[in-house]
Amino acid sequence: MRTLLRGGDVITSRVAGELLTGTDVLVENGRITAIGRDLAAGDAQVVDLAGRVVLPGFVDTHRHTWQSVVRNIASDWSLTEYLAGLHTGMSRHYRAEDTYAGNYLGALEALDSGITTLVDWSHNLFTPEHADAAIQALRDAGLRAVFAHGGGAQQWGAPLPSAVPHPDDARRVRNQHFTSESDLVTMALALRGPQFTTPEVNLHDFGLAKELDLDVTVHVGDGYWGKSGPIRAMQRDGLLSDRTTYVHCCTLGDDELAMIADSGGKASVAPDVEMQMGHGFPATGRLIRAGVRPSFSIDVCSSNGGDMFGTMRSAIGVQRALDNAPAVETGEVIERIGLTCSEVLMFATRDGAVAAGLGDRTGSIEVGKAADIVALRGDSLAMLPMNNPIGAVVYNAHPGLVQDVWVDGRRVKEDGRLVGVDVAAVRALAERTRDHVVSAYPEASLGGGWHPELG
Repeated sequence: MRTLLRGGDVITSRVAGELLTGTDVLVENGRITAIGRDLAAGDAQVVDLAGRVVLPGFVDTHRHTWQSVVRNIASDWSLTEYLAGLHTGMSRHYRAEDTYAGNYLGALEALDSGITTLVDWSHNLFTPEHADAAIQALRDAGLRAVFAHGGGAQQWGAPLPSAVPHPDDARRVRNQHFTSESDLVTMALALRGPQFTTPEVNLHDFGLAKELDLDVTVHVGDGYWGKSGPIRAMQRDGLLSDRTTYVHCCTLGDDELAMIADSGGKASVAPDVEMQMGHGFPATGRLIRAGVRPSFSIDVCSSNGGDMFGTMRSAIGVQRALDNAPAVETGEVIERIGLTCSEVLMFATRDGAVAAGLGDRTGSIEVGKAADIVALRGDSLAMLPMNNPIGAVVYNAHPGLVQDVWVDGRRVKEDGRLVGVDVAAVRALAERTRDHVVSAYPEASLGGGWHPELG
């Protein structure tokens, strides 16, 4: 129950840019109890992390995890094609066991790449059995997760704006599965919001969240639909809250971003999907200027990769380009870069935990926080010589360098391998589900999608 992580270069995410070289972290009963040099080991198990970069586990604040088994089918799809192909196409063929397979594969993929906390935006829940399977998969994977109950195609496939309310089964799920807020897996509501529902249904859905005492995560500002003034509508109806995370925000007005800031709301940016599918430019910089600290989202693994390293690079690259564009246009000399690697890493860790409603538990390496910790190899040719560990994490690192992962003090990845996971069995499970879902919806193979000969 006591582990001493010895001698790593620790990026704390307590504040931006804090790096403690050659530092020990003592973990007792899942919590960080001491940080410093040359800590006494006593009866603790000692893990030598000298030469490794140690940081808090990443936090993904919005992922449709059930889609992992149809990975990359949507890599060449627009947002319109995605909504048709997934929500009115393949999703209808998912059985409860397929939802389990998607969530289990996706959660393990997250852990393997150093994401220790995941907001599972679960919006393919046809039946109570689908919801139960999704929750069980998260628990079996062993990561920290927020199960965001998002209904199913009955709601998402309805004509827009939908007059179908959020499913009543959310009450059963809350009472049956989530009686303790201290569990590794907790609950939120993933709502469609004013872009996709009638005002009456939106009021009903947010009222359900209040009744169940749950945080809300909602899509706003994504492409065409986001220009309808969703935040203005929510302000009119008294629905803005510090318990809500607003996903995307790309096409929101500046006044709407200010409304989010004034209400204490959080934001989740998914740069890869937003740029690919036509949501609009990622709102990272606009959110910062409005006073909202963004967090990061993988979003749909049916389209893009599932690790935080790629997401950080996309986010910082596009924002620096946007920041630099006016000077480039006028021919001015760019004296300084705006968005820093330190801030981007904070968005992926501490700010992500805050957006997930878990800022008091995880997101940073601090005494009293849960030991959700990642150790990266520092001896890779891609990382040597180690001149700037924070810059190396953002610009050089990749999932293959994730050597060790702890969740709540339990080692779930050791020396580059997930602990207790039969990867061959996971692959077989995922391929059986993929074959069932895609064969039931052959249109998925169009436009550069699934290739059966590779299965």
